[in-house]
Amino acid sequence: MTYQEREISKNQLEKILQTLDLDEGIRIENKSNMIFLNRLAKRYCVNISTQGKEEFFYRDNVRDVLDFLNEKIEEPSAIFSY
Repeated sequence: MTYQEREISKNQLEKILQTLDLDEGIRIENKSNMIFLNRLAKRYCVNISTQGKEEFFYRDNVRDVLDFLNEKIEEPSAIFSY
């Protein structure tokens, strides 16, 4: 099994989230933290890692995830789909 990731734009984030499989994820690299997004059976998990401290947040749909991320994504940032 090979691990592949590709950089995506912030504009592509909504579409990628809508089609995210259970074994896929998204990583957002900010200057101050990293954010990992995964899809569970019925909701999305948002993991924010800041200096070794992990915080987990759960959202029920893509719109709620995007609204939550609007305050968390810094400029500039790098976003990867894997």
